[in-house]
Amino acid sequence: MTNQVQAYPLTTRLAQIAQTLESHFLGKDEVIRLLLIATVAGEHAVLIGPPGTAKSALIRTFAKLIQAKYFEYLLTRFTEPNEIFGPVDIQQFREGKYVRRTEGMLPDSEIVFLDEVFKSNSAILNSLLTLLNERRYTSGGQVLKCPILSCFGASNEVPSDETLTAIFDRFLLRIRSENLDAYHFQDLLQKGLANEVMGMTDAPVQALASAKEIAHLHKQAAQTMKFSEDFFSQYKGLVFQIRAEGVTLSDRRVVKLLKLFSASAFLDGRAQPDASDFFVLKHIWNNEDQAAILEAIVAPVLEAHYRDHPNARRVGAAGVGIEALAAEIDRVRQVLTGASGLGDVQLFSQLKALNEIKSALGASPDPRAPELARRVDQLLEAAFRSGRFAQL
Repeated sequence: MTNQVQAYPLTTRLAQIAQTLESHFLGKDEVIRLLLIATVAGEHAVLIGPPGTAKSALIRTFAKLIQAKYFEYLLTRFTEPNEIFGPVDIQQFREGKYVRRTEGMLPDSEIVFLDEVFKSNSAILNSLLTLLNERRYTSGGQVLKCPILSCFGASNEVPSDETLTAIFDRFLLRIRSENLDAYHFQDLLQKGLANEVMGMTDAPVQALASAKEIAHLHKQAAQTMKFSEDFFSQYKGLVFQIRAEGVTLSDRRVVKLLKLFSASAFLDGRAQPDASDFFVLKHIWNNEDQAAILEAIVAPVLEAHYRDHPNARRVGAAGVGIEALAAEIDRVRQVLTGASGLGDVQLFSQLKALNEIKSALGASPDPRAPELARRVDQLLEAAFRSGRFAQL
């Protein structure tokens, strides 16, 4: 990282990191925001979603942008501790000492990505529990302090085995990483191709921040976290409402979430959190069925805040291109009014696309969004009114 880059405030450079990632990874704005929040807060997050949704590429690029020592591994039940924590030092073993060489391995890293983290064996998981929680690893009777800023896990599904509850609990944020919606398809091809070319040429990535700067933030956290009484009161109400709906939220996690709110405010350059930071609460579910419950609880609070603060930044809304949505509406209209009849599967696919577009328009701050939403409603109304679409 050059001195010229360092001349800008850290908040500015972290915003540039988000913009850089958003330009390469389409439709991942909210995921990227959550990765930054977790790292600034010194907490861990797990990404849940199908293969091929850019989880590893996203985190790998993120680590380069903050100039962090990076460790990545695909875990299986056959993974051995030396693959993760380092091989045994043979020279010291001959002298009767059992010490691991941790250089370049997980205990020596600052950003960690563990793919299929819940498929590992108990020997790995038991060591991870202490390391992730306390940033300490014991090797040969010596306790090593680990520089990990954040560990990101990935899995195709939420663990159902009760023996995995402890490791799942270490990941404060649970983030869905889905395939892109239909209206992103054209941009997906263009940006995806650009990413493939960049990967083949191994193009260098300009670091915009350093792990050392973020570690310094962690040390200052106690002095920088400030909360108003109104914020605490609103947070208390949300916690009780979440628990009343059957979503388990321990006191330990309630306290840790304050770090995430503070990190979110820091990224926006605010001195203390406000109601907009409660979007984080949408990502604390214990099973995927609870995501809709949390959305229903948090959404009214966010909407009320944005009504009172129309210029506030809506997380996740900026990445939706209004032109792409309009083009997709026209495409669906052409399909529905085409000469050839549609089968049930084809019809369902087009109706599903319209509902996705409507949802995206509802989150878009663009002034053209309401008019496009009305066009979508007209298409849906006509589709449900008639099995033949000539009148659309």
